[in-house]
Amino acid sequence: MKKSLTRCDWAEGVSLDYIAYHDEEWGVPVWDDCGQFEFLILEGAQAGLSWSTILNKRAGYRKLFADFDPEKVARFTKKRIEKLLLDPSIVRNRLKVESAVSNARAFLEVQQEFGTFCDYIWGFVDGKPIQNRIRKDGDTPATSDESDALSKDLKKRGFKFVGSTIMYAHMQATGMVNDHLVSCFRYKPCAALAKQPR
Repeated sequence: MKKSLTRCDWAEGVSLDYIAYHDEEWGVPVWDDCGQFEFLILEGAQAGLSWSTILNKRAGYRKLFADFDPEKVARFTKKRIEKLLLDPSIVRNRLKVESAVSNARAFLEVQQEFGTFCDYIWGFVDGKPIQNRIRKDGDTPATSDESDALSKDLKKRGFKFVGSTIMYAHMQATGMVNDHLVSCFRYKPCAALAKQPR
C-alpha cells in the first residue's frame, strides 16, 4: 500500500480490507444483477451499523446467501431463515434476514418486468453515473433526488430496508454516483469508467 496516495478521508486509518474496498470497489459501476443484489443485501444489513462490520461479515453473507444468487435466496424457507439467524458470520437481525429473502423475490419481479435489474436501477440516473465534485467529506450528501425516487419506487414494489439514505449509499457503492473526493486518487479513474459503454 502506497502512503503517497490521497484517499477519501473516510477510508484512511481503517483496516486494510476497508482501504482495499475503497481503492478497488467503491464507486465502480456495477452492471451485473448479482453485484447489484449483493449490495442490496449488504446495504440493508448495514442499517444502524458500521460498514466495516459488514465488510468483516461479507464472506459469511456470500456463503450463507448462495453467493448472492437472487433466485436461490428467493427460495429460502422459514426453516432456512431460522438456521441463518443462528450463524454469527452474518448480522443476526430477524427483520434484516427476512427482508433479504423477500427482497430477492421482489428483485426477480423487477427482472421479469425490465429484463434485468440493472436496466431498472440505472434508469434512475439515465443510464450513466452522476459525477459529483466533492472537495471535503463533510460535503458528501446523505440522499439525493435520485435516491428519493429510487427508494419510493422500491418500497412501492415491496422492497424493505431501502430508505433514501440506504439507497444513496447503494448508489455510491455501485458507481451510480461518483462521490470520491476530487482530490482522491480514485476520482478520475471512476469518472473515466462512466464513459465506457456497457
